[in-house]
Amino acid sequence: MIDRRMLLAGGGAALGLGLWRARGIAAEPLDFGLAGALSQGGWARGIAPQGVRALSLSGNPVDVARDGRFFIAFDRDSAASLELSARLADGRQLSRLVQVAPRAWQIERIPIGPKPGTPPSEAYARLRSGELDQINAARSIDHPVEGWRQKFIWPVYGRISGRFGSQRIYNGVPGSYHSGLDIATGASGTPFVAPADGIVTLAAESPFSLEGKLLMIDHGMGLNSAFLHCSAHAVTVGDTVRQGQFIANIGKTGRATGPHLHWSIKWRTFRLDPLLFVN
Repeated sequence: MIDRRMLLAGGGAALGLGLWRARGIAAEPLDFGLAGALSQGGWARGIAPQGVRALSLSGNPVDVARDGRFFIAFDRDSAASLELSARLADGRQLSRLVQVAPRAWQIERIPIGPKPGTPPSEAYARLRSGELDQINAARSIDHPVEGWRQKFIWPVYGRISGRFGSQRIYNGVPGSYHSGLDIATGASGTPFVAPADGIVTLAAESPFSLEGKLLMIDHGMGLNSAFLHCSAHAVTVGDTVRQGQFIANIGKTGRATGPHLHWSIKWRTFRLDPLLFVN
């Protein structure tokens, strides 16, 4: 049974919340208290109901902190409606629909196919496989840190030279979309800082073939940042970093045409828009 009185009152977050439902035992109204950027590439924080035993977002497990707070996010190509579901200790299964606003991505349509490339050598394929293994291992680490609770700050100020989600379509065939936010400062060596608290999970000493000197930070609850093309790192794996702390210098290592910071954010397997964390 749907009770329309349980829509959240006021605020942009209320527009992103669906109606609550309960299965099994009759339940009191439920309010997850979601607030954030409820759109594709966005995120939200909320509060789980008392006595929660498990929380999930359309089948994806969601961790809950001791105080009941949690973090969820929405992929670049997220469906318009996702189900946030809680299983309680008394057997009730409570849920509500989260409405995820669509985004108008920067799409460039090119009426010809992409230029044919030289197939990668076997040696390069092995190298790239090893790099991806390191990246995936770093992303799988989930430290009990609290950066996910913070309002993120800009790691550096500069011209935005590439936006998250932008994509080229070659003769009807979509290429890979841009997975992060590019910030150009005009010179290598420019220092940048941690946008939120966390623990360093990867600091590539030798440049990766694509990402260059890659730096990754775990913010907790499955949320992490990656910083590509660095010229040097000021931290090492295992270091705890605080919001605003100097962590590395901008460069053009790896596959980059000029010095810039490529900042990407992921929650679990979902790619997120850094711009929605700082604005």
